[in-house]
Amino acid sequence: MTSNPQPPRRSVRNRIVKLHRWLGLGAALFWLVQAITGTLLSFHFELEDMALSGGHRPTDPAAIERRIDSFASDGAEAGITWIWTTAGLPDRYIILFAGADGTQRKAYIDGAGDILRDRAADDYSFLALVREIHLTLAAGTLGHWLLAVSGLLLFTNLIFGIVAAWPRRGQWRSVLQPVGSAGKTAGLYSWHRAVGLWAAVPAIVIAGTGTLILFEHPLRDLARVPDITLPANPPAGPTVGFAAARQAAVEAIPGSRFVGTTFPSAQDASYYAWVRAPGELYRGGYGGSLVIVDANTGDVRGAWPATQAGPARAIIASFYPLHTGESLGTFGRILTMSLGVWLTVTIILGTWLWFRRRSRGSAA
Repeated sequence: MTSNPQPPRRSVRNRIVKLHRWLGLGAALFWLVQAITGTLLSFHFELEDMALSGGHRPTDPAAIERRIDSFASDGAEAGITWIWTTAGLPDRYIILFAGADGTQRKAYIDGAGDILRDRAADDYSFLALVREIHLTLAAGTLGHWLLAVSGLLLFTNLIFGIVAAWPRRGQWRSVLQPVGSAGKTAGLYSWHRAVGLWAAVPAIVIAGTGTLILFEHPLRDLARVPDITLPANPPAGPTVGFAAARQAAVEAIPGSRFVGTTFPSAQDASYYAWVRAPGELYRGGYGGSLVIVDANTGDVRGAWPATQAGPARAIIASFYPLHTGESLGTFGRILTMSLGVWLTVTIILGTWLWFRRRSRGSAA
């Protein structure tokens, strides 16, 4: 009696195709949410600023300081936490402060210090809500870790997709040009494969750095990259104002541009000011260079240009500008937005293809 022949072992490629398919189906909804919200957020800073009234008014640090002082003197519970550029239209800023009753508020101002919008800090606009969904699914810590896991799955599945769709020698041109109608299964597969290969490599960079952002704090601990701080500087009388601190921070790193700063507290008379130094990966409204200013004297306590950071710190600091496309300026942000559309289309085509094949199998 002859034994039953063993079924042929599946090739590695076939296993990867199956894994790619089931990972895609399992996490498709999470990825679709990330793709759509990421697309909407590509230029959300500019869109939010454009929604506010008021034309362009150049930055007047003294006028902004007067506005800050008016918030700080509004009552016993009043106080300023930080001021930051909106990262959208030029010379627009956001001030986080406590009102007279101690409630946290955000004021949007122009370069002359005039208020464009003043609302509770937890009162989200539509785009701010979209950003919260993109970062945490609006579910706090649970959403953060759900996105971290789905991001890892997306990163690996993009690699699996490249392996599964990789054409044989001499077939690249035919594979990158989809054929047939998307209404038929063969044509739908051709479109899914072609669209997937068009932008898979830059999408891996975007997905990978976006996932790494969610693991930034553990990675900092693992790489022993602590936050930059100095010993508390006890207050010694009236502190220097915003305008002087801003000027000191910009002058500490020649050619830099002011981004934002925290304000002195009752325990530490220091401004932690962030600027964008020449040569940084940031090309938009943010910056990665830190200057700590003594609020008692206006002197610089220390300066840390991003261009002089150690390898581990520089790599971790590169996650955000690479993920958002800021590292390539406006072109990079357009590319990131296009990749969001690409991922949305790829997910829809892949899911549609699975349903078509499933329905054909059921019919057979």
